[in-house]
Amino acid sequence: MKDVLVLGGGFAGVWSAAGAVRLARSVGNDDLRVRLISTGDDMVIRPRLYERNPDKMRVSLDSLLGPIGVNRMNARVEFIDVTAQMVSARDHDGTPVTAIYDRLVLATGSQLNRPTFPGSAHVFDIDTVEAATALDAHLHRLPRLDQQGRYTAVVVGAGFTGVEIATELVGRLREIAGTDVRVVLVELADVPGPELGHAPRPFIVDALTELGVELRLGRTPIAATTDTVTLDDGEMIPAATVVWTVGMAASPLTAQIPGERDRFGRLLVDEYLRVTPTVYAAGDTAAAIADDGHPTIQSCQHAQPMGKYAGHNVAADLLGLPMLPFTADPYSNCLDLGAAGALMTVGWDRVVDKAGAQAKAMKQAINTQWIYPPIDSADALLAKAGHFSNSA
Repeated sequence: MKDVLVLGGGFAGVWSAAGAVRLARSVGNDDLRVRLISTGDDMVIRPRLYERNPDKMRVSLDSLLGPIGVNRMNARVEFIDVTAQMVSARDHDGTPVTAIYDRLVLATGSQLNRPTFPGSAHVFDIDTVEAATALDAHLHRLPRLDQQGRYTAVVVGAGFTGVEIATELVGRLREIAGTDVRVVLVELADVPGPELGHAPRPFIVDALTELGVELRLGRTPIAATTDTVTLDDGEMIPAATVVWTVGMAASPLTAQIPGERDRFGRLLVDEYLRVTPTVYAAGDTAAAIADDGHPTIQSCQHAQPMGKYAGHNVAADLLGLPMLPFTADPYSNCLDLGAAGALMTVGWDRVVDKAGAQAKAMKQAINTQWIYPPIDSADALLAKAGHFSNSA
């Protein structure tokens, strides 16, 4: 019996497990065991955590993995012994758990770099389903507050996540308040969406203007309380809600794997997503080469196919079958702009392809259909695991 062990229950982890099972079954091999360790019972649909009702943005891992025979352990990994090919973890009640492997897929994702300024404990984020749910509960408590800035939200960071949550908060706050609301978007750079490129920027600025989102460019917070946030130029904004979206880093478990890393802490992988002879990485823990020589980005757009390739390749490696070099779809991007619609771009220059209502329909299809794996159907899940593109 050969053991494939997948760490992580997100997009990359689920598709890694499914990819390994698919290849083994396709060649009639019953001697490959696939197991997965996750810290929760659900696959969180993380790209949707800026939306209303974030607690619903999840899928039961057992409904996905059970039908294909993947054994899942709910535990938090503490140590990876690459030499002994063993993982040490603790389950939900603190009991030590160990698991050996012949091949490992590290797919434990990324995490937000939280702020450290005075009062940062009062700052919300939407990096996890727990954090997004805490923000949602806070928003619904606002009518009970009696303070200046009750319906003011300050979003820090005008990148992809910051723009999406800022534009969405306008509508979410209005539904709760039934009156005028204020959303302020703070960005250290001198333009919104600095990493999103030049072509989308006029559309983003127009959307922010249409929705009444205020911009504070070239600024950053230096302190917060339960009802104010202070910027580095001295401006104090009365606000009951502050949301932090700045800075991502790969899972700390990457530090336990020997290998080179990029500035996000991601492990550099070869064309087969391999880090060492026995360890592969996929999703936000891995820096692979996408189309046109660009590095992959930390998103489900790359995590899903990376998982499928990693799963295929660990199984192929153990079964003596040909491995497949990772090949990404041509890069595209769809940015939600709340009630102002959405923005669809193509290519690494982010040329605008669709905007407004047409792009919004595309974004809704992506969020509600395309990124969800088939549930309670082994055949459907394994068939999709064999389709390495995101296009279907």
